[in-house]
Amino acid sequence: MEPSTIIKTERLILKMIDESYAGRVLDFLQRNSSNLQQWEPLRADEYYTVEFQQDLIRTSMSKIQSGELFRVWLFRKEDEAEQTIIGCITLEQIERGCFLSCRLGYKLDVEERNKGYMTEALQVVIRYAFDGMDLHRIEATIMPANMPSLRVVQKLGFHHEGVSRNYLKINGQWEDHTRWALLNERMER
Repeated sequence: MEPSTIIKTERLILKMIDESYAGRVLDFLQRNSSNLQQWEPLRADEYYTVEFQQDLIRTSMSKIQSGELFRVWLFRKEDEAEQTIIGCITLEQIERGCFLSCRLGYKLDVEERNKGYMTEALQVVIRYAFDGMDLHRIEATIMPANMPSLRVVQKLGFHHEGVSRNYLKINGQWEDHTRWALLNERMER
């Protein structure tokens, strides 16, 4: 998938962005900062600046071009002219060779929960990861208290593989994470 690619689902537009979207990314992060804080690492004040987001987007674009990362931002089709970001999906730590695996991460605007947007978007991203990128395995780690995320991976057919104790430092505290994986059935044959 080229960095300029746009994918449309029934209700969403998924697209890779460049640094010209940094203000929109910052708006999304600021709107959702209190909700995201409980699921993410502590963020320095500079994280919430356009310049910092521009740098992050440039770094992401470089990693996308090298095949280390896949990231799309979610927009509602009905708001196409407005282009308000409502979420993000990332496949990171993409490994090739005999591993053919990646880690999945996603976030959704708190006002857009329980509408099926993330499930709809992830179905397309998973299909691309398996059919377009020829990956064998997608892994997700989720805090046990993050029920919305757990419901999403369960709906998508991910299998629970266990618990990693004190896996990531989230909001200043080491937190356990449940491990989930989805295998490319086409490659199982």
